[in-house]
Amino acid sequence: MATTRKTPSREGSKIAKTKKKATRDSASTSGSTKTVIPRTYSTVVRHLLERTNYERVRVVNYDEKTFKLDRMQKLLKRLGDPHLQVRTIHVAGTVGKGSTVAMLSNMIEGCDFTVGTFTSPHLVEVTERISINGEFISESAFTKLMREVIREAEKTDKNITYFELLTAAALKHFADEAIDIAIMEVGLGGRLDSTNVITPEVTVITRIELDHVRILGSTLESIAAEKAGIMKPGVPCFSVEQHPEVAAVLRQKAEEIGCELKLVGDDIEFSSRFCVSDDLGPHTRICLITDTNQYMHLPVPLPGEHQSGNCAVGLAAINHLKESESALVDTNIYRGLARTKVPGRMELVWKQPRIIVDGAHNPVSLTALMRGMGSHVPYDSMICIFGCCEDKDIDTMLDNLAIGGDKIIFTAAQDQARAADPEDLKQRFMAKRGKVCQTARNIGQALEIAASAASRDDLICVTGSFYLVGETKAHLDSLRKKRVKNRSS
Repeated sequence: MATTRKTPSREGSKIAKTKKKATRDSASTSGSTKTVIPRTYSTVVRHLLERTNYERVRVVNYDEKTFKLDRMQKLLKRLGDPHLQVRTIHVAGTVGKGSTVAMLSNMIEGCDFTVGTFTSPHLVEVTERISINGEFISESAFTKLMREVIREAEKTDKNITYFELLTAAALKHFADEAIDIAIMEVGLGGRLDSTNVITPEVTVITRIELDHVRILGSTLESIAAEKAGIMKPGVPCFSVEQHPEVAAVLRQKAEEIGCELKLVGDDIEFSSRFCVSDDLGPHTRICLITDTNQYMHLPVPLPGEHQSGNCAVGLAAINHLKESESALVDTNIYRGLARTKVPGRMELVWKQPRIIVDGAHNPVSLTALMRGMGSHVPYDSMICIFGCCEDKDIDTMLDNLAIGGDKIIFTAAQDQARAADPEDLKQRFMAKRGKVCQTARNIGQALEIAASAASRDDLICVTGSFYLVGETKAHLDSLRKKRVKNRSS
């Protein structure tokens, strides 16, 4: 399976151009309530960007008045109820969802299943969110699909959101392609997320931490209650090891609705250890013992000790599916798992100077990144380019950033209204740490500053936001294209 792909130009860079130019493909007709269905990929993207997008707003009420599952169900009804035609796995949590989805997908695909994945956010292009067997949906297929979804959405409710349209499109695509199983990642929370219209064969909950506190609540218990909303009666749920108060909420919810809940490390025996070998280098190995199988000393394909729990909970879910799927064979599961790579997670995107990007966007994931870099990547000193959203626990993230960062450059994603001001980040960091740091107006300038300061054995790490990671990848892709063009001219 191909795991690296050519990245097209970032959709965000098209916004200004498309908004300035009104065409016959525009999302709405001036002076009229009639909606013209977009015809091209660029106008489909513009139409989506004009929809309400809760990924980009500062504060939103997370309640039934804002997030309407009945609206989602009505749209799917008009599309032929694709969610009823596709077998699914549902994944929620604060950190580790993307990595868990990737490992699950690769393990199942390794057994010759056709696997769809719906993930968020995307790094460069919106098409990254919908894939089958690791291949992103094409721009032409996405355009055709979205035209149909938008047409039916206009007949259903004109307030249908950005994420609802994409969720419906993913389910429709998976049903049309008659895939074997789809892995659906929750966008926000769980209970009211638009993906929660599905009835999965198994649910998975990754680590729950404090994040999106302005939306989901300021305590672990309140956040856990929202994540637990993906549990369904009679559908088994597997979770990583959780904080005690989180585990209590999950167990109470499971008991209330009649859901079998198993926590890795508690209900399922689990251990992990960090090791180094000639063939794999630094890596983590896990042991997982269930009622029916023993998985011993299995290498985790993704760097960072924190990935051991994500791998284990994915394996626990696979182990359950094996009860009804004889085609899920251990040797093929292991082979598929070993192929797993996740864009935007400790990803090397440039070789000289070495640039690694990681979408660590909260204190826990940032701590895991810094520890992972220290144990998996050799370097003399690390230059960190950092930008985050203003609704995060910024002070704790700055403390964690200082764990590994020898030089810090603060910047902001240009296409994100929630981005924290780099000057504010700089002042807060200097007040806390007293370290010299810099700011840059955008990722291009930040990379230039970092590259000029980096020696041969130094490392540049871009982190703090998936949006910033996406802009980094788009910027570097543009540089590659310019180099190729200059060499050929």
